[in-house]
Amino acid sequence: MKKNKTPLLELTTQERKELRKNKILISEIYKLTNNEICLIMNVSENRAKEIKALSEFQSLPSIGPKFAKDLLMLGYYSLNEIRDKDGARLFDDLEHLYGERIDPCVEDQFRFVIYCANNSYCGNQWWDFTEERKHYRNTYGYSKERPK
Repeated sequence: MKKNKTPLLELTTQERKELRKNKILISEIYKLTNNEICLIMNVSENRAKEIKALSEFQSLPSIGPKFAKDLLMLGYYSLNEIRDKDGARLFDDLEHLYGERIDPCVEDQFRFVIYCANNSYCGNQWWDFTEERKHYRNTYGYSKERPK
């Protein structure tokens, strides 16, 4: 499902040092457990959870650090937690969280991440879900509470 791309993580100098000392590549962090990250990087459980989540989300094709942080802002820390979610609803939640309209392509990213969470092969890109989003929004529209 995932490619070995290197995620962009805001790691401290010490955290990077601990990874090097333990011969762990940044691109491999998502494969570790939270407990392993705690021990290897000498970080708190919450910090380990955040690092792993950002790494796991960015391990997907075409998902970058900004969108990975958006998923964290919504309270998601793994692909497994997103598996049964609805891309349109997540998009609406993100707009509500920020209090402003967001580029509709972000909804395509939500749909893509949900797809990847449910499929062992994830060779698609987020833009492969644009037509699905357009069809959905043409049929159902946007939330009445959508920010102006």
